Amino acid sequence: MSDAPAVRGGRKDPSGGKPSEKRTGPVTFYRQVVAELRKVVYPTREQLVTYFFVVLAFVLVMIAIVSLLDLGFGKLAFEIFTGADDI
Repeated sequence: MSDAPAVRGGRKDPSGGKPSEKRTGPVTFYRQVVAELRKVVYPTREQLVTYFFVVLAFVLVMIAIVSLLDLGFGKLAFEIFTGADDI
């Protein structure tokens, strides 16, 4: 097991002792969240439409691959377990 501070948990006191018990208050937390959200770069409408179609095309390709594999393995299992030649 590692003795790294991240594994042991808690923050070290600046004086170099036990982990500090100080926690961030709700108001400070809210201000930090708002400050981080202001740093977010949101995509333009054109980028969003492009990303949508790229994801849609990828999902359709994956559906086709999985469907073909399912059909193939289904027919193979049917052949193995029934021994029928007329599929």
